Amino acid sequence: MTQKTVKPGSIRALAAGLKAGEFTALELAENCLDRIAARDDDVRAFIKYDPEQLRKAARESDERRLAGRALSEYDGIPIGVKDNIAVAGESCSCASKLLEPVISPYDATVIARLKSAGLIPFGRLNMDEFAMGSSCENSAFRQTANPHDLGRVPGGSSGGSAACVAAEFLPATLGSDTGGSIRQPAAFCGVVGLKPTYGRVSRYGLVAFASSLDQIGPLTVDVPDAGILLDLISGADSRDSTCLPEPPTSTFQAALEGARSGSLRGVRIGLPREYFEGGLTPGVERVTRMAIERLKALGAVMVELSLPHTKYAVAVYYIVATAEASANLARFDGIRYGARVEGSDLVDTYFKTRGAGFGDEVKRRILLGTYVLSSGYYDAYYLRAQKVRTLIRRDFETAFGQCDFMLTPVTPNSAFKFHEKSDPLQMYLSDIFTIALNLSGHCGISVPAGRDDNGMPVGVQFMAPPLAEAGLLRTAAAFEAAGE
Repeated sequence: MTQKTVKPGSIRALAAGLKAGEFTALELAENCLDRIAARDDDVRAFIKYDPEQLRKAARESDERRLAGRALSEYDGIPIGVKDNIAVAGESCSCASKLLEPVISPYDATVIARLKSAGLIPFGRLNMDEFAMGSSCENSAFRQTANPHDLGRVPGGSSGGSAACVAAEFLPATLGSDTGGSIRQPAAFCGVVGLKPTYGRVSRYGLVAFASSLDQIGPLTVDVPDAGILLDLISGADSRDSTCLPEPPTSTFQAALEGARSGSLRGVRIGLPREYFEGGLTPGVERVTRMAIERLKALGAVMVELSLPHTKYAVAVYYIVATAEASANLARFDGIRYGARVEGSDLVDTYFKTRGAGFGDEVKRRILLGTYVLSSGYYDAYYLRAQKVRTLIRRDFETAFGQCDFMLTPVTPNSAFKFHEKSDPLQMYLSDIFTIALNLSGHCGISVPAGRDDNGMPVGVQFMAPPLAEAGLLRTAAAFEAAGE
């Protein structure tokens, strides 16, 4: 029997096709597997995946739908998962040799919520080890390539998640964003990446890098799909003490109704001057200026403003994030779980296990974090960084008194070539435009806006006040539709 071809598309389009009986969940799964088999040897988005697992889940979805018991309109749609989010019975290595043997005994809250709606979490997507990196070159297993140019990086740390969507392997994926790790690879790969307000989405089941900064979010083909996934994964969770208790007042899908055909008349868009003062490549600057003109044509009002403490954001981030990483990664010692290298005594076992298990970038950040937390340096570095973090948050609060949303570039440049940024400090600056949003806890989204002179995707970043995802998505959807 000839297999029916299912065209890659949005979650909405696939849901409509399943409902209309144009194809089955199994046929959708087979087409996804065919695309992965045909191209992932080049893209290398997946660390591992089990085709039979996907087929089994798809058959179960088809049976539910046939019996009139579909769990939701999205029942049967596969969603890729970054390798630091726990899925019961699957590995969760964080792209590290240290955790390669680990099998998750439980589902992360976001995974449980997707499953309850019938979506199928599928595969382990590549990433920078323990989410530490901006290029997906720090994985212990493989380097993911940008589907638009296999000689260039997809961004990081959620590089596998972004590349998976850009290569049309799956309609959407989950990633995590600590300092731009959803938005930056989304911009590099030409897809949509949403970083929700800190606490909007439960972190239970996400392997912690920097607990006060980490946030799970979706990567999708368009803005409305990001709203769909945010509806599915957000909400209070008693297992995460940092998760916000109040539920959304309405669905994000409802907030998006009519947004793609609507105007932005009277919407105030802030342009923080610190994000436009040099450092942008000509292609990124050109696309960003074109985005501003598109917003003006939609009726938006541009407001020039300042975020004066932005210049300290990178320094503050790499103190706070590495300090928290040092504490969080102390638990990975080879004693209770994970890889283990035997030593002559307990301390020697710790040293040998962590020395062999962690990659260079992870070691670098643990050392820096341990240093800034050490006696005699805590007040000079960590405590001072937290004070400046408060000033950065206040900058955002003041700015949102003058505008509804802000627009900035996502990155100073488009996707760069492999090994082009061998200097760690140069690599850290890749996140210069995304880091402040994590420090402030606000929400933001990267939306494709055009291509640079090399033909590579360029994204722009919309930023919004806390818990203003509904308005953020409406604005981003109108911008996206105007460029189609």
